[in-house]
Amino acid sequence: MRRSAHRLRSLAVIAAAMLVLGGCETVATYHPQTEPGGTGYSDEQLTNNRYRVTFTGNSVTPRDTVEDYLLLRSAEVTLHAGYHYFMFDTRDTKAKTTYHSDFVGWPGWPGYGWYWHSWPYYGPGMMDADSYPVTRYYAYAEIVLLSDAQAANEPRAVEAEQVLKHIGPDIKAKP
Repeated sequence: MRRSAHRLRSLAVIAAAMLVLGGCETVATYHPQTEPGGTGYSDEQLTNNRYRVTFTGNSVTPRDTVEDYLLLRSAEVTLHAGYHYFMFDTRDTKAKTTYHSDFVGWPGWPGYGWYWHSWPYYGPGMMDADSYPVTRYYAYAEIVLLSDAQAANEPRAVEAEQVLKHIGPDIKAKP
């Protein structure tokens, strides 16, 4: 009976901590990436008319938001470079999933926290664990900046001003 009460108390503490910590994270805002692996956008000029553009979200940023941020940054890079059109040469969105597990630990140790999802043994009395996935999206593209004449002959051409007009205000207004 004493062990059950201890386990119940431990689970309650873990649940309260998760609610507090989980409530702190909000959708990544549209901003420059300030540290490797952090949220935000980055871009790098590869040639005179080619750039690599990325956006990394956090665990609560939906995939479509990450992709919209990538599109917006691509349009901004295009206009900043003095062009009106761009096209995606390569583009992809990757999902990175890690597993977070809260466990009431080994006998004599009521701990909880992160551990490798594939731990092989959960024998009786070893530990009780609940695991859940945490997914972050990362979108990247190589864009080619197009002259007006090139854009007229390229069906994949995207007009940067139209991107800013249609999705820019919604994104800039997000907290």
